[in-house]
Amino acid sequence: MKNNLRSERVILREMEENDWIDVHKYASQEKVCQYQPWGPNSEQESKDFVKQVLRDARKEPRSRFVFAVIVKESREMVGAGEINIRDFSNRVGEIAYIMNPQYWGKGLATEVAKLLIAHGFSDLHLHRIFATCDPRNIGSLKVLEKVGMLKEGKLREDLLIKDGWRDSLLYSILEQEWD
Repeated sequence: MKNNLRSERVILREMEENDWIDVHKYASQEKVCQYQPWGPNSEQESKDFVKQVLRDARKEPRSRFVFAVIVKESREMVGAGEINIRDFSNRVGEIAYIMNPQYWGKGLATEVAKLLIAHGFSDLHLHRIFATCDPRNIGSLKVLEKVGMLKEGKLREDLLIKDGWRDSLLYSILEQEWD
């Protein structure tokens, strides 16, 4: 993997084993995982998540890239960003991001999403990048719109979460739409 990905305020670096401690700070909170099929995490689940990330990073061909989100100013790890190659032959990837709620509403997730998309097109040579989010997750759908992704539609009841089946909004961006 090449150098870290950098924007004005954040650095995305490959996740390391000790990152489970900072992962646990947000992944153990109910409001962080309310729209997800996982969580809130126990310490062991946060450790297991990071161990799985490290195993996936060694696979060939590699399809999963998970980054720790580091705030440049404080050097704190405040979240994670991920890009997964979902289809090698059609060059399709999916992005996801998660932030510690202390950093919600500050534009950091938008910077993370932009870095992931740029990495997907520039370094992974993807043609199409998509993301999904719960329609109730207004913050996340605003991030996807801010980074230039277009809403393609709604996947009906495609994910089983704690309170039942959830719909997902589907967003995407194509390589020729990215500047």
